[in-house]
Order: sequence, then structure tokens, then C-alpha cells
Amino acid sequence: MQWNIDSERPVYIQLIEQIQAGIISGYYNPGDKLPSVRELAAEAGVNPNTMQRALAELEQTGLVYTNRTSGRYITSDIEIIKKLKQQSAKNIVLDFIEKMKQLGYEEDEILDCVDKILKEMRK
Repeated sequence: MQWNIDSERPVYIQLIEQIQAGIISGYYNPGDKLPSVRELAAEAGVNPNTMQRALAELEQTGLVYTNRTSGRYITSDIEIIKKLKQQSAKNIVLDFIEKMKQLGYEEDEILDCVDKILKEMRK
């Protein structure tokens, strides 16, 4: 997985978001075993304690669970993953709408713009 960590926001939050994106995109499949904390931390170039914190947060949301004898796994609950995907999409759309409004677009203009671009992409 490609890790992109910047210094503008807390690292553990970025790790959470990127692991969630990996789950949503299918990089990690339901039921997959995650690499160890140390392996993930080395991959991402972060402190293992920071990675541990991110994984603990993901466990609280139910996306990841720990099997005491064999490590951490991605949930097999497709509904949890589906809800995360829908919420992520909603956040992206809301951010897009806000940016378009900052550019001076009205709601109907935003819809027209999106419709036009989708039609161009289909060609």
C-alpha cells in the first residue's frame, strides 16, 4: 500500500484514513490478516506506537479486530465496510460542493458541470 503522510495533520489520523481507504478500495479484503504493527509502521515510515494507536482506533469502529493468537484482521462484516464507503463518498461530495460554491457556482450549475463531465468521460 502506498502511504502518504504529511506534517499538516496528526499522523495517526492519516494512518486511519489510509487504512480505511485500503479497505474501501479492496486493497484489504474482508477477513484479510493485516501485517504486524511493526511491519505496517516500517512500511508507512512511522513510529510503531503511532501505528498501534491508529489500529486501536480502527478496532473501536469495528473495521479491524484482534485474534489474540494470530494478529489483526479486517472485519468480515460487509455492512460495516459498505457504510464506511458510503460515508467516505458523502464526505468527498460535500467537500466538492463546498469548493464549487467557493468558486461561485450555484447548485444547479454544479449539477450541470458534473453531468457535462460525466458525459465527456463516457465518450
